[in-house]
Amino acid sequence: MNRKKYWICVCALALIALLIHFFSSNQARVENYYSTGIYPFISVFLRHLFGWIPFSFGDILYGAGVFWILSKLAKFIIKLIRKEMSLKVFAAEFQWVPVTILLLYISFNALWGINYNRKGIASQLGLTMGKYSREELGMLNNVLLQKVNAASRQLPKGPSNVMSTREISLRSRDAYGELNKQYPFLKYQPASIKRSMWGWLGNYLGFLGYYNPFTGEGQVNTTIPKFLQPYTNCHEIAHQLGYAKENEANFVGYLAAASSKDVSFNYSVYLDLFLYANRNLFQTDSTAATAFIKQLLPPVKADLREWRQFIIKHKNPVEPVIRWLYGKYLENNQQPSGILSYDEVTGFLIAYYKKYGRL
Repeated sequence: MNRKKYWICVCALALIALLIHFFSSNQARVENYYSTGIYPFISVFLRHLFGWIPFSFGDILYGAGVFWILSKLAKFIIKLIRKEMSLKVFAAEFQWVPVTILLLYISFNALWGINYNRKGIASQLGLTMGKYSREELGMLNNVLLQKVNAASRQLPKGPSNVMSTREISLRSRDAYGELNKQYPFLKYQPASIKRSMWGWLGNYLGFLGYYNPFTGEGQVNTTIPKFLQPYTNCHEIAHQLGYAKENEANFVGYLAAASSKDVSFNYSVYLDLFLYANRNLFQTDSTAATAFIKQLLPPVKADLREWRQFIIKHKNPVEPVIRWLYGKYLENNQQPSGILSYDEVTGFLIAYYKKYGRL
């Protein structure tokens, strides 16, 4: 590509990126025309296109992308060592960078990322969001404590309690089927949630699941303890349905898992939410938070020990860096609390409980 065509291409892509940025600046516009307008069609199309593939096509794309970037860097380093580098050669070697960044930005936002700027689930359910008191946080801890312990008592014992990855995936679909009866806008069809090819890596980088906006696939790290996987599945499906922010995906995932007729899903979601709420309470009243933890049933405490040992086993110096980078990514996508955005589901739960009197 000659320089004139190259700069015309860069300018055209930059203009498209600016138009996307302008469109995303208005929440009502995003909600009405994108999130509940064109995005559901994009989401369904991508799941029809890639959902039938038994493995994660998006994971292969990620792997190929990393390999391509590393090969480009390797060639650059070789030329640098051989002293073949000049300003002209340098410009030629890296002229792909602006184009690639702009294409990724446009594709990411057009296919999913604009959802970060929507009004979201609180608006759809008419929830009144705001600051909550320590007393309300204590109330939430108590409600979730009772839910966790009640679900734990109902769990079948022994091998029958262990679901396969496929069973969890199918029951996640069924959970959203139940939720759809109450909220028609949360329709999940076709279903497509997949095993991550990079789960072993996720254990060291600290992720339980992730959504690929380029293929519409939701991936779950199936090497984590089984009791975490049902809620993780529901969380990733929420991303597929257009809830980009982590606190919203947590809340929509809660609505689905709590609607499930499978007690394993109820246990998974209430345990995770209890931990979020308990961490929030610990910041203002560590004594009360510790007292709630002590009231968990022995089997629940055993699961928490398993999770803690799993984290310790995979602890490494790279994970804090990855978490910091991911936190910066969240901050740049309408989530100023960064990695703590996950914990902000607590505010949704309190608002929901105050409106409906139940969780």
